[in-house]
Amino acid sequence: MNNEQSFKSVREIDQIEQIQNFYISIDSPTLKKIYLCMIKEKNGSGIIPILVSSGPWLLLLFSEQLQKFLFKEGSVLWIYFAFAYIFILTMSVILHFHEKSWASVHIEIIQEILQERKEQSKVES
Repeated sequence: MNNEQSFKSVREIDQIEQIQNFYISIDSPTLKKIYLCMIKEKNGSGIIPILVSSGPWLLLLFSEQLQKFLFKEGSVLWIYFAFAYIFILTMSVILHFHEKSWASVHIEIIQEILQERKEQSKVES
């Protein structure tokens, strides 16, 4: 493992520790509400694949007009269009999975804290 990978790993671990410390400082009822919001966030990030998959259908709908515009008289406009489309598509997919993974991390941390508090309250009573 090189130093850059090691540093990134340490930075992510530090970030997760900060998230844990933040959630530990919050009372359980509020933490449950945050938990529900994070589930909503995780499920709501599914809109990006819908947009990605509906894009080609939209382009197909206007394909004749689009072809006339992009390919008129030896224009290289289609190259810019293709690069822009592929770039936006790639960034959307990366963003989708990045956001979904962080939402999963938050959900797992919150569940762990709530479970520990529940077990601790059973021991105390």
